Amino acid sequence: MATPSAEAMSAFFGYSDDEMAAVPEGANVGRGCGNPQAIAEMQAGEVVIDLGAGAGFDAFLAAGKVGKTGHVIGVDMTHEMLAKARGNAVKGGYENVEFRLGEIEFLPIANDTADVIISNCVVNLSPNKAQVINEAFRVLKPGGRVAISDVVATEPFPEHFLDDDHLLSGCVTGASLVSEMQTWLEDAGFTKVLIDVKEESRAGIADWAPGMGVEKYVVSAIITAKKPGGDCGCAPGCC
Repeated sequence: MATPSAEAMSAFFGYSDDEMAAVPEGANVGRGCGNPQAIAEMQAGEVVIDLGAGAGFDAFLAAGKVGKTGHVIGVDMTHEMLAKARGNAVKGGYENVEFRLGEIEFLPIANDTADVIISNCVVNLSPNKAQVINEAFRVLKPGGRVAISDVVATEPFPEHFLDDDHLLSGCVTGASLVSEMQTWLEDAGFTKVLIDVKEESRAGIADWAPGMGVEKYVVSAIITAKKPGGDCGCAPGCC
């Protein structure tokens, strides 16, 4: 079976043709499992952090939404992807985007910086997801929000899955149970936590490891949450 193209994978997980055409060639590597752009409700002037920015696909789309008065910070741990993203930023003329080398468990970003954090199928790769969530809480402004797409496990993996390094690097066995993700978000201090499982994504996930049945255990989810505080126009503590 042929491996689906980056464009085909992105289309399956919710990106429009216009979105894919709006970024520099090479920015979309087709490794996502959803479209955080569709849920983040980004506004002009906001500061956005993209966890695991890769070649810059989501960061560049976010840059268009926050405009010249906004700012996007992409973080990636690999020098290779950082170089690609920075090159794509120059190629596309993005002046409101920067890319920083760093780990999502220890973000190279000051406290209370961002209005929104996005990420696309990256948190599952972390060996310490609770720390990632804590860092997201730290760098968000009061009232800021998380809007990420990732994979979650709907039941425990069989033993032979856990011995397969390809399934770990392929965004399968790193997935946490929904209940675990819910607990980490709440323990970090987030409110309005919502983990919206997308059952229809299983068909696309099956292509990640054809014939192995990984889609029985892993599903894409939209994960949203809010850091309390900010000016929401209501009583203290309500948001």
